[in-house]
Amino acid sequence: MKPVLLIACLIFALRTDRVSSQKWVNLVNLAVTPPATTRVSWTAAGNDLNVNTVSAADAQKSSEDECDKVMNLSASQRCEFVLSTPDCAAEDGFINYPWITFCLLTPQLLPLGIFLYVLWLLVLFLVLGLIASDFFCPNLSAISSTLRMTHNVAGVTFLALGNGAPDVFSAMAAFSRPQTAGLAIGALFGAGIFVTTVVAGSVALVKPFTVASRPFLRDVIFYMAAVFWTFTILFKRQIELKEALGYLGLYVLYVVTVVVSTYIYNRRRARSFRGPLQNSEFTHDIQTADSCTENLNGAVQVHEEEYEPLIPFTETTSKIFLKAINPVDTRTWRRSHWGWKAVKIIQLPFEVVLLLTVPVVDTDKEDRNWKRPLNCLHLITGPLVCVLTFNSGTYGLYLIKGEFPVWLLTALIGVFLSGIVFCTTTNEHPPRYHFLFSLLGFVVSALWISTVASEVVSVLHLLGVILRLSNTVLGLTLLAWGNSIGDCFADITIARQGYPRMAISACFGGIIFNMLFGVGLGCLLQMFHSGVVMLELEPEGLLCWVLAGALGLSLVLSFVLVPLQCFHLSRAYGIFLLLFYVVFLTIALLTEFGKIHT
Repeated sequence: MKPVLLIACLIFALRTDRVSSQKWVNLVNLAVTPPATTRVSWTAAGNDLNVNTVSAADAQKSSEDECDKVMNLSASQRCEFVLSTPDCAAEDGFINYPWITFCLLTPQLLPLGIFLYVLWLLVLFLVLGLIASDFFCPNLSAISSTLRMTHNVAGVTFLALGNGAPDVFSAMAAFSRPQTAGLAIGALFGAGIFVTTVVAGSVALVKPFTVASRPFLRDVIFYMAAVFWTFTILFKRQIELKEALGYLGLYVLYVVTVVVSTYIYNRRRARSFRGPLQNSEFTHDIQTADSCTENLNGAVQVHEEEYEPLIPFTETTSKIFLKAINPVDTRTWRRSHWGWKAVKIIQLPFEVVLLLTVPVVDTDKEDRNWKRPLNCLHLITGPLVCVLTFNSGTYGLYLIKGEFPVWLLTALIGVFLSGIVFCTTTNEHPPRYHFLFSLLGFVVSALWISTVASEVVSVLHLLGVILRLSNTVLGLTLLAWGNSIGDCFADITIARQGYPRMAISACFGGIIFNMLFGVGLGCLLQMFHSGVVMLELEPEGLLCWVLAGALGLSLVLSFVLVPLQCFHLSRAYGIFLLLFYVVFLTIALLTEFGKIHT
């Protein structure tokens, strides 16, 4: 019964991701099929369907009235244009960046505004990494442990979701608007090239090794299929419902292939050795990782035992609460580098808010991270975050019968549940239903990630408007780098510790999930929200094809060159991958600035 309940809650959580429908034109609707002289548009306010007969001139004018035209106007006209243009409305986030830039700031302060936006973008990327690593992934690990999943299934499902959450949520936020769809394409393709060249090349430079042949070929083939599918959709300039579902189906096929191939391989090894499984291509890295984690956890436990009091005592409820919301460990702070301390100071206010709103269940701890006063508070703050962040707070501010707000009803229910839990539990022992807090933490952290990702997309879109850069180039550079740089350092660290196979497996496994779920789930949720069965996609000129061609070429080269080297990744091959990325980035920037054109 417990696994069934968990699966049902997970499906509900994934369905409640926020998307907005704003001005998707020329869509095929299930109920309305307009004639050739009509235009179908989804209005920004209320998501109502309007079918208007317009002339060709009006249609052309309407398509040109976008927010990126604001820089063609004089400084005195920009504020009025921003206020009257629906594309400039802050519908996917909480901050109206165009209004701040063109109405609040003077033209002389525009360079300062750009500098502050770049700093704010870096902070948002830090917050994304913080939520994913300290709140989202631990709850996913607890859910997989509760469901008793094997390492194989957990690695290609929950682990992939945890590692790729920033990329997937950023892509879904970008796909929610036609004006920012180029960000999603640029980010997914750009991150794919960055990971398969820079990250894989860096791993080969740090620790040359021989890659596991069959898992490597399997991952490359599936990723090539995903890229080719996306290329076909961009060429057709539209995606249908069955194609969006096909993305998710392809990932399900990938998961089944991983599980079945590992099972068959281990069975064959068991028969050949007639003993326990040893050193299989897939399980070797998992076992090594587990032993490494166990050693690390053991070292931490021994270190903590040195500071345990000789005489046990029971902490008061207030001390437990204050200790639980303190994000800084004094012993860790004293031993850490100044760079870590600077990042920690930036993250500090956000981490306190997350600690107050997101419950975390840690299966590695004896008490599973049960903090009675804080967990009771989570029953109030967690649901409040859900209703106030979902769809930019639209449903949370809704008045029931015009009088009673939804957020107040949610808070009252949370107070009632919190009182019951507080009166029926103790500080020392977690209740039997403690695993349900991991589901709440999963949903709340997912909505926090979605909210921050929407702000990232909004800032990047504004920077593109101000600097006259396309969304595609912003996606393949800033958004792709911001979402992938953490994985890059993590994989390099893993390689230095002597586990390059694990690092290269993480490279390809993560980007397959990001591509299939980023495009498939993003478009599927937009169709579900808008009530349509087809979405029009407009590739942003030659740059989009340069991006897709470069990613396809890098995968083909890996598919051909790695087997020719007997699956050995040398330092020379690592240098080749890094040079390939430099050449690609140079061509992409030259294309963006018009030096290369058709």
